[in-house]
Amino acid sequence: MKSNLTSKFASNQAIFDRYSLGVSTNRDEWVFDFNEELLLTKIRYFADSYNSQIKQLKGHSLDEINKKIDYSIKWSSTLKSHVSRGDRICPSLKYVIDFHYRPFVKVKYYSEKLLSDRLTSNHCQLFGIDLQQNNSVITISGTSSNKPFSVLATNLVFSLDLIEKTQCLPLYTYDIDGNQIENITDYCLKLFVEHYKSDLITKVDIFYYVYGILHHPSYKEQYSINLKNDFPHIPFYEDFWRWSDWGKTLMDLHINFERVAPYPLSRVEVDPETNRKAVLPRLLARKDTGKIEIDTLTTLTGVPSEVWDYRLGTYSAVEWVLERYKEKTPKDPTIREKFNAYKFADYKEQVIDLISRVCTVSFETMK
Repeated sequence: MKSNLTSKFASNQAIFDRYSLGVSTNRDEWVFDFNEELLLTKIRYFADSYNSQIKQLKGHSLDEINKKIDYSIKWSSTLKSHVSRGDRICPSLKYVIDFHYRPFVKVKYYSEKLLSDRLTSNHCQLFGIDLQQNNSVITISGTSSNKPFSVLATNLVFSLDLIEKTQCLPLYTYDIDGNQIENITDYCLKLFVEHYKSDLITKVDIFYYVYGILHHPSYKEQYSINLKNDFPHIPFYEDFWRWSDWGKTLMDLHINFERVAPYPLSRVEVDPETNRKAVLPRLLARKDTGKIEIDTLTTLTGVPSEVWDYRLGTYSAVEWVLERYKEKTPKDPTIREKFNAYKFADYKEQVIDLISRVCTVSFETMK
């Protein structure tokens, strides 16, 4: 039996009262980094350049600003409106927070609102005014996504591109005074209690149930067209508690991915004495042989085939890690010239550990 519950949140006849898109900054290379110290260095440079132009540009029209601004930093129409009003940037460590950037990839984020074009009050409702309060959210690929429907839980502020056009369904929201508010509606709880004839069901149990259902392969296949054009409709399946327990298990895996036991991969090393060339990063998945080439010295073997089957959009979970830790030439010319300090070798052991844990997450998710 299907319920008429949807995630169209304007109605009180829905599962979730509120939802939100992910954060979009319009200057990712400036406000994100794996390295906190480098991130603050970039922000101080950005702030110095921006603040120095306020006296010259305050009160000017957009046309005048476009002619006079220093384009060594990344501007947008939103930031231009701030400089016209004379709003200053005041760099502070308090704005540096953990951020879920891509599946199973966390970065440091400089969260001063002025520097992110789409950081809104919605995000403060999800994670409090400092964006660091306790919450769990179910992120889903947005409507009109070009890729298959994906779902992933997180307990951090997240990117609009975490999956694709990412929306989230939060367990809680926060009011302006910092009070935590349940986000699953009373209407929904009443319907579940009546349908399953159990007063033991709570809103948290329903949250886990939804997460379990959204992972069900048959569900995603049956409703694939609807999921591209609408928010999910959640059916009543038999045995509520089984689905809720599965959802809780999956959510624990996905939110706490850095703390699961590493998958027992084998590590094969080339003797540096036999390879006198410079060590080059590779970060390549060899799916046919169950191998991951880390660099020209190190290869991980014994990756089970199930790992590659756990996909979120374009890549498998492990491939997201490989993609984000590759060395790339920054697109922003100032970042490229002054702040291109990322070297994979500095993160090699950290990434090997992360890959091993994401292999466990992937294997257990598919199981």
